[in-house]
Amino acid sequence: MDLSKEERIVVTGGAGFLGKHLQQELLKRGVPRENLLVPRREDYDLTKEDNVIRMYDDMNPTVVIHLAAEVGGIGANRENPGRFFYANTAMGLHLIEYARLYGIKKFVQIGTVCAYPKFTPVPFKEENLWNGYPEETNAPYAIAKKALLVMLQSYRQQYGLSGIYLLPVNLYGPGDNFDLNSSHVIPALIRKFCDAVDTGANQVVVWGTGQASREFFYVEDAARGIAMATESYDGPEPVNLGAGFEITIRELVGKLKELTGFKGKVIWDSSKPDGQPRRCLDVSRAKKLFGFEAKMPFDEGLKKTIDWWREEAIKIPSSG
Repeated sequence: MDLSKEERIVVTGGAGFLGKHLQQELLKRGVPRENLLVPRREDYDLTKEDNVIRMYDDMNPTVVIHLAAEVGGIGANRENPGRFFYANTAMGLHLIEYARLYGIKKFVQIGTVCAYPKFTPVPFKEENLWNGYPEETNAPYAIAKKALLVMLQSYRQQYGLSGIYLLPVNLYGPGDNFDLNSSHVIPALIRKFCDAVDTGANQVVVWGTGQASREFFYVEDAARGIAMATESYDGPEPVNLGAGFEITIRELVGKLKELTGFKGKVIWDSSKPDGQPRRCLDVSRAKKLFGFEAKMPFDEGLKKTIDWWREEAIKIPSSG
């Protein structure tokens, strides 16, 4: 599929963290600005069927890349299990059904690494996706997104809808969400350490034990992977997108402490959950099917993210 020609591409969630980077990637690939369409939440509540119909009528897309989600870190998932299940199911349900009815050429669903079972063998392989229940704190969100994989596979089988499903691992990078109430681990830690440096605090509290591991995926790499899959992949099987490495939270904290210049003490609050014990993807399928490999070295990506936040933090009050 040549995205630079006549395709009209709707990117739901296009004004968000990943969405902004994906817009830039698509523009780099020659998509005309007027063919790149972003439904804003204030104009289209995609959890509502009539709003989805109106969006399709107004924007007349040929391709839909569905990034929009209601999601957060462990704390937000624990506080909003019902909302996260409903909103993510409803958005996907309506968007996919009307993609079929409106004859959309291609539907790209962004899934979540949270969909994998809690104790998936590392590295996570796509064929292990159904071999157990997700980690409990994010299961409602994860299962809502996982159901959309089944919907796309069944719509492909019955109606011939060209729908693909991508599973990016934990994203980070410039433009991430740094709100301590809803952010993921890297931006939350960067903000805590930077605030501590700025205020002269002598300690930083970190959730969990530090023993859990994660794989972190630079947002520009993720955007490139999604664009490559949209252009070149058309199959029913889910595909992991990631950097293919694993680091413990304790090691990550050590890196961020050094990179931010924090000299104080790290306090581990082991009363708070670690989340899934390990998380690292097998990324060989993406390379095989559409030639994708991550490029950004992790330390360089962290430095870019810290530099972005330091510039951004000047504009807002410190959390203290």
